[in-house]
Amino acid sequence: MFVLASLFFACEGESEASIGEFTTVEFNEIYDAGTVAKGEIVQAKIPVKNTGDYPLILASVNASCACTVTDYPKDPIAPGETTYINAEVDTDRTSTGMIEKPITISANTRPSSFKVVIQANVID
Repeated sequence: MFVLASLFFACEGESEASIGEFTTVEFNEIYDAGTVAKGEIVQAKIPVKNTGDYPLILASVNASCACTVTDYPKDPIAPGETTYINAEVDTDRTSTGMIEKPITISANTRPSSFKVVIQANVID
């Protein structure tokens, strides 16, 4: 017999989210870092706003290659609040010219994942 229990997450004692509660988000699909020198670390601070009625739960944030490292909040984000996903791209590990490094964010949204692409023009 399989029993599915609801999981609850607290956010500063005010917000709770349970399995099956989906929310909506607002984000820019492109993060343009501009022109950077080869060897520079691009530090992207990507805003994600919870535009829905339930807390936003970021389940995972995955980069497409080893040159990109991400960090994201593990606590739920209350409706109306904005959180930030931090990403670093090591341009020593990329080619020169225009680069695009996608980050896939999985959350309690529909669809369950969305992408942000970090762009930069890497010069010598």
